[in-house]
Amino acid sequence: MTEKREYKDDYPDKKLYIPGPTEVREDVIEAMCEPMFGHRMDRMTDLYTTIVEDTKEFLGTDNDVIILTASGTEFWEASTLNLVDENILVATCGSFSERHANVAERLGKNVDRLEYDWGQAVKPEDVREALERSDKHYDVVACVMNESSTGVRNPIEEIGDVIAEYPDTYFVVDAVSSLGGDYVDIDEHNIDVIFASSQKAFAMPPGVAVCAVSNDAYERELETDSASWYGGFQRSLDYYDRKGQTHSTPAIPIMLAYRKQMKHMLEESHEERSRRHREMAEYTREWARNHFDMFPEDGYESQTVSCIENTRGIDVAATIEEVSAKYDMVFSNGYGSALGEKTFRIGHMGEHDVASIEALTDAIEDVADL
Repeated sequence: MTEKREYKDDYPDKKLYIPGPTEVREDVIEAMCEPMFGHRMDRMTDLYTTIVEDTKEFLGTDNDVIILTASGTEFWEASTLNLVDENILVATCGSFSERHANVAERLGKNVDRLEYDWGQAVKPEDVREALERSDKHYDVVACVMNESSTGVRNPIEEIGDVIAEYPDTYFVVDAVSSLGGDYVDIDEHNIDVIFASSQKAFAMPPGVAVCAVSNDAYERELETDSASWYGGFQRSLDYYDRKGQTHSTPAIPIMLAYRKQMKHMLEESHEERSRRHREMAEYTREWARNHFDMFPEDGYESQTVSCIENTRGIDVAATIEEVSAKYDMVFSNGYGSALGEKTFRIGHMGEHDVASIEALTDAIEDVADL
């Protein structure tokens, strides 16, 4: 049985280079300290309509946006319940995409997997072949945009273009660890549902889930008897249209932080934010190939999380510990037992820039004697 470990107030601050949570601006943290107010007051309407409409503007989408107190993975469950009657095709290429398939199975849906080895990317032509060859009708094709366990960025734009040829099949994208740091034209590429978490590339405190929903997906939910209660598209969007608020009590302080950070994101713009993340990713890949190697398939590397193959056989866990102790910086080991010491991961997302990533790689070089 786990024993209580009392939370203290003397922990050293560590700069985060993990795949989330990531660094948060000081003024965004301070925004959470406003006096509390009621979630049915006009003040809440002002707050919630601001963050919803600002998010739509930042993403450049005409689709509806839902912002709820939750992990982004709430929308694994919600999109499955809202859109899948019987059959779902899930492309799996790592831990989180596999977990999406597992969630659908737990919800009683018929799940087919389009499976790839870890480190490989989902290919649009394989999706087309799977749809053409199947004797089933798939209500949904689901794909992760950024598989943070392996550092793979899947070509969801091209995959969405393929699925557009199947108008009764909906496209659901898990963009938990990439949206806000890797530009995607949601409306142009037939993405019916795309969701993210606040603590990743949005660089906000954890606790808020963001989801953009097409009108087709909204209309589809109206036909189902098994829609999610908490994450239901109709329930969330209709309440927003009527009241400009969330249907259930939200984490108001985190939404205040969200408001502050989204203003920063709008000032930078989606495209410029993506460019900055691309520069960090390119620097990290060049550094990794000089000292180690990249784990993902060539040409499909993530723009927000680099998964680096430990070709030199360094002690990953010990290196992480010493970098933390000596430099107050924290990066991540490989995901799970399969990749724990075979890879390590650097999260270059949110408010980092190339200079701050270079500070981390310098620290790793020093500790690992590269």
